[in-house]
Amino acid sequence: MTKATLFAASTLAALTLSACMPAGSPDHWAGYGPNPPLPKPAKALIPTVGIPKVVGWAADGAPKAPPGFTVARYAEGLDHPRWLYVLPNGDVLVSESASEPSPADVTNKGVKGWFQKHLMASVGSSKPSPNKIFLLRDADGDGVAESRMLFAQGLKQPFGMTLVGANLYVANSDGVVSFPYADGQTSETGTGQKVFDLPGGPINHHWTKNVVASPDRTKLYATVGSNSNVGENGLENETGRAAIWEYDLATGKTRIFASGIRNPNGIDFEPTTHVMWTVSNERDEIGNDLPPDFLTSVKDGAFYGWPWSYYGHNVDVRAKPANPEMVAKAIAPDFGLGAHTASLGLTFYTGAAFPMSYRGCAFIGQHGSWNRKPLNGYQVVFIPFANGQPQNAPQAFLTGFLDKHDKIQGRPVGVAVDRTGALLVADDVGGIVWRVTPTPAGAKRP
Repeated sequence: MTKATLFAASTLAALTLSACMPAGSPDHWAGYGPNPPLPKPAKALIPTVGIPKVVGWAADGAPKAPPGFTVARYAEGLDHPRWLYVLPNGDVLVSESASEPSPADVTNKGVKGWFQKHLMASVGSSKPSPNKIFLLRDADGDGVAESRMLFAQGLKQPFGMTLVGANLYVANSDGVVSFPYADGQTSETGTGQKVFDLPGGPINHHWTKNVVASPDRTKLYATVGSNSNVGENGLENETGRAAIWEYDLATGKTRIFASGIRNPNGIDFEPTTHVMWTVSNERDEIGNDLPPDFLTSVKDGAFYGWPWSYYGHNVDVRAKPANPEMVAKAIAPDFGLGAHTASLGLTFYTGAAFPMSYRGCAFIGQHGSWNRKPLNGYQVVFIPFANGQPQNAPQAFLTGFLDKHDKIQGRPVGVAVDRTGALLVADDVGGIVWRVTPTPAGAKRP
């Protein structure tokens, strides 16, 4: 029997076994809320895996928003747009980047790795990374960016961006660089000046890195995901990872601000308390409904459990060696976001265009699952806030990224509020930036 035949047989066996595994809850909101019920871990010979088919958007297709809102294409024809940043003059920066799997990553091997690689290829995530930032400009104010200008290129998987004074900071997959920026500028030369390093290759399992500025503009905060699911690449390769780093702009000193967060991406500051919040992707392979991804406030010096525990003191026996001391220190997150939703984008709504019930509350871009049945995420979810804290019940704000046959039309990632108060959503599979606005009075909703 050839290697190809053996692999095909093992793949078929994996699919057969996976099909026999208990499906996850059909309740769309299972695993959401301040204290979501946690089922017992489920150990399976073969983890749940699959490759949802990508069909893309029809020429007139668009996600669906609640009544009273209109969704339009702000920009399209982009190459895997991941993250958004709105400049003070209203221009919008969009970073284009993609995954480039490392041979050193053991999670790329075996049946699960085969499915991961084929899924990433099918959705355009696994390919030579575009490594570009484009500037989108809507000069006439009609809600469509008529200009798309190459702002920066030659970067290393750029993701997060933030502006402090006359410096634009960009998070590459191995550190943060800066560019000089003046109001209205449409391009940068070179690949930026290094500001500080972040853990990178050769593995760099969770490569996406975000950077934001503190409300007082004195510090930068950068996210670094883990180098594995639950430490299987060796804990020696997790130094400085699964963490949020702090960089002091005055002194140039760096430190780990918070740790034990498996894969933080979106960071924003709650507008009334100025407390930092993040969303994180949790671990895989202990059940279709376990553990939930989460939204949490981030406390200075706090530890959130990864890899030894999840949701506080729930021990993950796969993490070796065991570490009861760290489990005892683990802080439970504030709000569950459903299992395997791949919650990435986060922004608090600080505009004035949306109704009052949305103001000061959170929007989260959920990229969507590949290893859960039924599929989960694939939406922008709205989390109400009151007195600086998330409230039940969450709302599906932007849906339709999966069609009625569970085929992928798009996948939301970064979310941002533009200068007019519209919500922008980066859709990496669709190559589109969507723009959501209140429907004008008297207008027919499409």
